[in-house]
Amino acid sequence: MNTPCPQLDTTFRYETPEGIELELRPAGPVVRGFAWGIDFGIRAIAYLLLSGVASLLGGVGTSITLIFLFLVEWFYPVIFEMYKRATPGKSILGLEVMQADGSPLCWSSSLLRNLLRAADFFPFFYCSGFISMILNNRFQRLGDLAADTVVVFKESRNWSTKVPKFPPQPVPLPLSLREQRFILDFVERAEFLSVERRGELAELLLFLTTGSHKQAELALLAYANWFVRGR
Repeated sequence: MNTPCPQLDTTFRYETPEGIELELRPAGPVVRGFAWGIDFGIRAIAYLLLSGVASLLGGVGTSITLIFLFLVEWFYPVIFEMYKRATPGKSILGLEVMQADGSPLCWSSSLLRNLLRAADFFPFFYCSGFISMILNNRFQRLGDLAADTVVVFKESRNWSTKVPKFPPQPVPLPLSLREQRFILDFVERAEFLSVERRGELAELLLFLTTGSHKQAELALLAYANWFVRGR
């Protein structure tokens, strides 16, 4: 059947040329904002320490401070992203930067995404970057879109991926592999979702289920067991 397969969340998959499927979970604006705050605090401490020492050197100290400010503001994120895959703030919160296709970040992309922070900042306090992030499901700011990069959680999943045992039941209609994967994802993650959220997701598969939300969830659980365990 050709019914479009909905998504449980913003997680997306990418298959490498070697046939390995990567699952990436993009980081949203809130957690990235906290990461930015941590990095800002680190830079601010470094600036204060340097300015204290530079004040003893007069004009030479001022020149050194300005050069240091320039280098840190523009190359602090690039250096950390290339050698650690994330700035200290991102690392603390379990984030990393990579190409949108799941491959490692390259120098040109890191430079481009960070040089365009000025565009993301426009007209004030990263307003353009925030708007860009909430308008696409991979939370890419303008710099990310231009460099084809994403900021993702290092661990895409921290829950069990076991399907609870339940009497299996075959689906009434033929499903594509992607649609079967959606049902399995729903069942595997159901215990981590609220009742309201489970009901909303179950409604996306009304063409396969009938009755109340609870009955629909049980039907999906039966289908998932059919996929995994058969009769």
